[in-house]
Amino acid sequence: MDLNYLVIEGNIGAGKTTLAKMIAEEYNAKLILEQFADNPFLPKFYNDPDRYSFPLELSFLAERYQQLNRDLTSRDLFKPFNVADYYFMKSLIFAKATIKQDEYNLYRQIFNIIYPSIPKPDLYVYLHVDIKKLKENIFKRGREYEKGISEEYLKNLQKGYFDFFRQQNDMSFLIIDTNNVDFVNNQNDYKKIKALIFQEKYDPGIHLIVI
Repeated sequence: MDLNYLVIEGNIGAGKTTLAKMIAEEYNAKLILEQFADNPFLPKFYNDPDRYSFPLELSFLAERYQQLNRDLTSRDLFKPFNVADYYFMKSLIFAKATIKQDEYNLYRQIFNIIYPSIPKPDLYVYLHVDIKKLKENIFKRGREYEKGISEEYLKNLQKGYFDFFRQQNDMSFLIIDTNNVDFVNNQNDYKKIKALIFQEKYDPGIHLIVI
C-alpha cells in the first residue's frame, strides 16, 4: 500500500507507540508521537477526574492540533512517509468518555471547528487488545498516575473507538487483534503486522484481522 500518512492507534496500553517507533526506525519514517508526559493536568486528572477532566481534554485538543498541523504540513524530503501514534479524533473519543455531557457539547463545538483542517491518514491501524490484557500492560509499564485507570474507563474508550469507525465511510481502518501476539519480542509476529500494513490494499471501511 502506498502510504504517506500512517496512524497507529489503540486503547491505553495497546502498544501503539512502541509499534509506531519500530516502524519509523525500520522504514526511516517521520515519527509523530503524542506529547502527554509534560501535561500538568494529567496527574491531577487521575487524582480528581471530575475537577480536571475538562481542562485536561482542552489542553490535549490544543496540543494535538498544534503538533499535527505543524508536523503534517512540513514535508521532510528525507523521510518517505509519516507515522503517528494517534489521530486527532482521539480528542473527541477521550472527551466523551471523560467529561460531563454539557461540557462535552461545548467541547464538540470547538472540535468540529478544528477537525476539517486536519489531514486524514491513508491507513488507520487500530491495535485491539482485551481489557484484562490492557490492565496488565499498564501495570507493567509502571506509570504511577495510570495505576488508577478502571476497566470501565477502558471499556468506554474502546466503545468510543468502535463507534468512530462505524461512523466513517471515507477512511480505511485496519483493526488488528493482537491479543495472541508479541510483536515486541517476536520478530515473526512483527513481520505479520508489517505485511498487513504495507503489503495489502484496503478500501474505505473496517477491516478486522486476527493474528
